[in-house]
Amino acid sequence: MDTKALEEQALAAIAAATTVEEIDAARVEYLGRKSDLKQALRDVRDRETGMTLNATRDRLESAVAEREEALRRAALEQIYAEAQVDVTLPGENPPRGRLHILTQIQREIEDIFLGLGYEVFHGDEVTDVWHNFDALTQPPGHPSRSQHETFYFDDETLLRAHTSPDQIRVMESREPPIYMISPGRCYRRDTPDATHTPTFLQVECLAVDKGITLADLQGTVLAFSRLLFGPDREVRMRTSYFPFTEPSVEFDVTCFLCSGAGCAVCKHSGWIEMGGAGVVDPDVFRNVGYDPEVWSGFAFGFGIERIAMLRHGLPDLRAFWENDLRVLAQF
Repeated sequence: MDTKALEEQALAAIAAATTVEEIDAARVEYLGRKSDLKQALRDVRDRETGMTLNATRDRLESAVAEREEALRRAALEQIYAEAQVDVTLPGENPPRGRLHILTQIQREIEDIFLGLGYEVFHGDEVTDVWHNFDALTQPPGHPSRSQHETFYFDDETLLRAHTSPDQIRVMESREPPIYMISPGRCYRRDTPDATHTPTFLQVECLAVDKGITLADLQGTVLAFSRLLFGPDREVRMRTSYFPFTEPSVEFDVTCFLCSGAGCAVCKHSGWIEMGGAGVVDPDVFRNVGYDPEVWSGFAFGFGIERIAMLRHGLPDLRAFWENDLRVLAQF
């Protein structure tokens, strides 16, 4: 093989390449596995011939690399020349993410109660029958214990139906006074509609101390509601029944749509329910080892989705879970 002639031919082809594709084709033809130079290197039998062929290969590889770099630089300069940028034009603001509206509301609730001197306790979403029902004096035949209402893993283990198990665990682990809230995800076998979903967020509040009365509960909920909804929204307390409080009450807030005048959203009552509450039943204290003659307390539980609905005027809480950015981006 005439090595000198091969080298001259290869250098001419490399120099004639005008695109990156053409230089790649020249590399394959003169330096590829099936090229004459590669085949000659495989058949080398003496040291002098090997040195000559290797020197030729090195010169060709250097020529290919230099030509390829020159072509890439020329292409880049052409792009820069054709795509002139006006540096005086305003830039584009990339879209920014944000916290989900329910996360915003939960954090605001936590901040309110931290400011009132409460602590925030986050418990487990999987609990047992004792902490979810028995310790709260829930009767054995209560509908909420049914498998049609609650998600069970087995006879003793379930997904919590409320965050009240957190309150029981805190009372079991320490002595009063206790001022705490327990926000978190809860689970019930509810059919999704405008005001119910199988998975929902709830915040419960518990205060245990000496001399606590129903008036303390009313004042706390009123202060909490005014901070969340503003001073113009009215709050009312009405009697109700829950197994773990005595007396039991429920709190309502004036309708966000009609401001109390009455409309279809509030069923023409002017009020929308916010949640249940009451003075802690003495039997609950006995279940955790507290003396009800010494200690008293109140508790309430409100749905965070319900609070977000009341605050922002959304008629259907399913909008919080559908991940429609057209809705979520408004908050």
